[in-house]
Amino acid sequence: MLHIEDTLVSLDLIERFFLCDLSICRGACCIEGEAGAPLEKGEFELLRHILPAVWDDLSPQACEVIHRQGVGYIDISGEIVTSIVDGRDCVFTCYDPDGICRCAIEKAFREKRIDFIKPLSCHLYPVRATRHNNFLAVNYHRWKVCRAGEIRGEQEQLPVYRFLREPLIRAFGEKWYDMLELCACKYKQL
Repeated sequence: MLHIEDTLVSLDLIERFFLCDLSICRGACCIEGEAGAPLEKGEFELLRHILPAVWDDLSPQACEVIHRQGVGYIDISGEIVTSIVDGRDCVFTCYDPDGICRCAIEKAFREKRIDFIKPLSCHLYPVRATRHNNFLAVNYHRWKVCRAGEIRGEQEQLPVYRFLREPLIRAFGEKWYDMLELCACKYKQL
């Protein structure tokens, strides 16, 4: 483990490799699972605010779920998460012409319709940040649906922390990321 500011960072972020391969996984991380994406404080309201900009990209089933229960709900662990359709798809999923699951929020961001890229937990994935009493644990979450990303990352020799440079900076700041990179360089010299 690395200690950077108030975070404990798993060495997996340095030792393991990752690069999403949507052509193989087809966006399974937005479809599989038992709950929606965890939301940070303020993201629930932000999702409600941007909803009109993404509404036309959502499936009719997602729109029905949002009408019934909203953009999110409190899951069994007490966290606010995005709503899901039929116990699977995040309500903010959409599919491209090739049938690959995409994020309607990110699509709207890339098309400059909104200025919010997506919930932080989605942006950081496959890394999860978990708050404990005195620190924040930053761990690489391995999941079978992301195996193609591990294989492609190994082929490209792209460490997890480099793949996630932008979202890690978004979450923890440039200084934090620079310290992580310095730790990674020193660690690799051992």
